[in-house]
Amino acid sequence: MTDEQFTRQLKGYRLATAEILYHMPDHPSLIQTFVWQNLDLSPKYPRLMKFLEFWEDNLDGRLHSVTVGAMELISASEVGTAEEFVLH
Repeated sequence: MTDEQFTRQLKGYRLATAEILYHMPDHPSLIQTFVWQNLDLSPKYPRLMKFLEFWEDNLDGRLHSVTVGAMELISASEVGTAEEFVLH
């Protein structure tokens, strides 16, 4: 985990997982699934929204539905200093 990811988690970012169902471009009656995961801010999910905008603007598969789940990986209350001890 990078320092940037750790800092984001302390600011409230959560691991967001989106199951994206979309129509296959060559066979619109068939639905395919894609799983997207990233640190994002709940409940607006700006990174996911940016990704979905990119999808709609640049990819041929028309979106069917998106299901989102998010889990907090670390909270500020879990971060503290370790107990101090002395080695001789």
